[in-house]
Amino acid sequence: MKEYEFLKIDVADQVCTLTISAPKSLNALNSNLLKEMDDFLSNLDPDVRVLIVTGDGDRSFVAGADISEMQPLNAEEGERFGAIGARVFRKIETLPIPVIAAVNGFALGGGCELALACDIRIASANAKFGQPEVGLGIIPGFSGTYRLTKIVGMGHAKELIFTAHAIKADEALRIGLVNAVYAQEDLMKEALKLAHRIVKNAPIAVRYAKECINEEYDLPAEEAIAYESRMFGRCFDTKDQKAGMYAFLNKQDVQFKNE
Repeated sequence: MKEYEFLKIDVADQVCTLTISAPKSLNALNSNLLKEMDDFLSNLDPDVRVLIVTGDGDRSFVAGADISEMQPLNAEEGERFGAIGARVFRKIETLPIPVIAAVNGFALGGGCELALACDIRIASANAKFGQPEVGLGIIPGFSGTYRLTKIVGMGHAKELIFTAHAIKADEALRIGLVNAVYAQEDLMKEALKLAHRIVKNAPIAVRYAKECINEEYDLPAEEAIAYESRMFGRCFDTKDQKAGMYAFLNKQDVQFKNE
């Protein structure tokens, strides 16, 4: 397995845990770290069925983008830096497998945007979410204005972005930013439990379901429904569909083979 300077990777039982590890900066995202993430995502083990993203230590998921790197940039350089993060986070969003963000501690700026790019977000009780960029003279640059609005609605997104105010885990749960909140010591156990509930299902069907949800979101209703119908039909060309329905009808357990 390839080693990285800022990433820790663990794979077990078809679940990969990716840990962002830059503890001196509370796991802040610099351009080298983002390039490592890009490389990791491009070379993810095809046998992995769920990816969990978390931060190293108990204080921070990702505290944001590296302000010391951003401070001297001009407009062209700033746009280029933002594009790197946006490209990596889009790659996470469009991975064919589900991605779970296990948010431990600070998820601010780029850290919040990283969580937003994941399919499911769960948090520890000490987590804090926010987009503090306008307090630094910039705006969210890793697709935060786009994804935050889709996930929590325009009103909550505008309030979080305009005020630069960080919210605690219970408020994040209330507005739908996270799916669940757990005691810090239980966070990774719960993330793995969730991942294994996904892994037991037909991987092609899970992949198709994610594709449908992502692709249909901005389509008109008729196009979205037609898209789902096509993908539904494609499921019947898989051996997993035959095995799953046969097992159900005969009250048997099934082991899906991703075929």
